Amino acid sequence: MRTAFVCLAILIFSVFTSCEKADPVDHTISAFNNGGDDRNMIVVMSDLHLGADLTYAECNKNLGALEKILYQIKEAPNVKELVIAGDLLDEWFVPATTDTYQGKDQADFVKGIASSNKGVIDAFNSIIREGKIRVTYVPGNHDLTINAAHVESILPGINQARDAELGLGTYSPADCPKIAIEHGHRYNFFCAPDPISNQDIAPGTILPPRYFYTRIAALHVMQKPATPGDTPPVVTQNSSGDASQLLLFTYWYIWNNALKTFTIANKFDEKIIVTNINGFTGAYSVNDILPYQTTPGGLIDVNLYKGIQDTWDQRQLLNHVAVNIPVSQAIVNAAKSSESEDQAKVQYFLNPDSDKRIVIFGHTHVATISFSDNHKGQKSIYANSGTWIDHNTVGTTTMNFVVVTPQNTDASSQTFVKLYNFENQVITLMSKDSLRY
Repeated sequence: MRTAFVCLAILIFSVFTSCEKADPVDHTISAFNNGGDDRNMIVVMSDLHLGADLTYAECNKNLGALEKILYQIKEAPNVKELVIAGDLLDEWFVPATTDTYQGKDQADFVKGIASSNKGVIDAFNSIIREGKIRVTYVPGNHDLTINAAHVESILPGINQARDAELGLGTYSPADCPKIAIEHGHRYNFFCAPDPISNQDIAPGTILPPRYFYTRIAALHVMQKPATPGDTPPVVTQNSSGDASQLLLFTYWYIWNNALKTFTIANKFDEKIIVTNINGFTGAYSVNDILPYQTTPGGLIDVNLYKGIQDTWDQRQLLNHVAVNIPVSQAIVNAAKSSESEDQAKVQYFLNPDSDKRIVIFGHTHVATISFSDNHKGQKSIYANSGTWIDHNTVGTTTMNFVVVTPQNTDASSQTFVKLYNFENQVITLMSKDSLRY
């Protein structure tokens, strides 16, 4: 009797233990399982930030997990499409003192990314070659100037959803016209393509000011200075009350806060920012980017991006922004993740010319799902696909992805939007919502 009781206890314990161990597998199955035989699920990832040099690339430790989840997606019988919503290849997060192309060109740089991230690129190519799952790429700001041919060179056969203008794209998956997927940088003052500024210095450039900010931030990460090498000089509002000068003061204020946060060991007059990219050939100092003032309350000026505060409306037209964003709002809210969510509502849900009911952005690194009513009073869903960088300082998690399961012809069927993360290589459901359109 005693022996039988012990055996029964062991059996019960082993059953419960095996169930606990199987739990992550069940999450994996449910994330990419629609409960039927249809291959209709859409997986959206963004902000992978694959770099050419892993000594400073933002995605390094997470590469193994990324490779693993890609192969899980490949084996999932219900996944129809994998969409990469921008910042796949990172041309921006390079320390300011480093020559991005190392004296070569963009084609070589992109091949370097493929070499440094071979496992991940091989996983993407394995999915593409098999042909069961369509892989679509939408440009982001960190891969703003990387052209279609160079993406194709390392990911042959990938579908690229691009606007006619370099650096932008919006995508609606086949049979899902109510869904819009884009990176979201189109609506950001510091990150949207800028084909207007600096044309006398770098003809043809579209690099916005956030590019230079990112180069400085990458140098900060490399240096980790105990004390800053310099501090921003004080600028005060122009006493004339000129509207353009007030905007430039606000622009300075954003830069001032950024430079106090991402300190570097160098003096601000040192020509440390090596470019040789997208029309730029020179080396620049922090002072070249930072607005300055020779007398308190006097004229505020800036060397790079001179007049940028006055060209935002024109930039929006060139970048096909459907609903104009006031320039003061665009500058002040540029660093807020909530602004991207607000713009999803303004540009799509509250825009009478838009019929989109689900909008998915990347860009902010803050993975989220929220809902609101559109201009017709219909429920609409915004999702952000987060990021895959090692250390996400703005969001609560990393290794995020969104899965959309479209509705079917059944009148009770819903389109489900689910947000997951893959931290500790376990798929965890973070949030979900649904609607029918």
